[in-house]
Amino acid sequence: MSPPRVKCPTCQRELDWQHAPQRPFCSERCRLIDLGAWLTEQRGIPGDAPMAEPDDGSHPEDNP
Repeated sequence: MSPPRVKCPTCQRELDWQHAPQRPFCSERCRLIDLGAWLTEQRGIPGDAPMAEPDDGSHPEDNP
C-alpha cells in the first residue's frame, strides 16, 4: 500500500504525507506564507462579528 499523497495548502504541490517534515505543507516557506496570511487577517475563521461597545460610556452589564 502506497503512503497517502496530499496537496500543500499553499502551493498545491503533491507530497508524501509520511515523509513531509513540515506537513501539511511541502516546505518551511509554504508554512511561513500560511502563517503570515493568518497574522495579517487575510485568512480567518468565519463567525459572527463582535458586538460593538456603546459610545455613551455605559456598559451593558450596568443595566439590569
